[in-house]
Amino acid sequence: MLLQTFPGFPKPCKTMPVVTWILADGRQRSIDVADGTNLMLAATFEELPGIDGDCGGCLSCATCHVVVDADWAERVGLPDADESALLDTTEVPRQLHSRLSCQIVAGPHLQGLLLHVPAAWT
Repeated sequence: MLLQTFPGFPKPCKTMPVVTWILADGRQRSIDVADGTNLMLAATFEELPGIDGDCGGCLSCATCHVVVDADWAERVGLPDADESALLDTTEVPRQLHSRLSCQIVAGPHLQGLLLHVPAAWT
């Protein structure tokens, strides 16, 4: 099922970039994500392990922590001050290209984006 047909997601559109998450166990999941959809919503809709999104995307929990692949870091951009503060509270220590996936919005410029889901401490 494509996200464009899920209630609450943006209306159907012509472009749906494919975003790939590399899970903590090494598996990869590639998902078509409707333009305008934040990547936490896409990940939780697809039930990706390691992306919880407890706050629903309102930038208050840091349970959607991902690490942007180095080749994509410039295109995705840096976190703002509020996101940066939350990244200091993640379960897994912050890394150079850490972002909260609720703050990354799908668009044509992210076609092929590669995200790493960090392994939780055990």
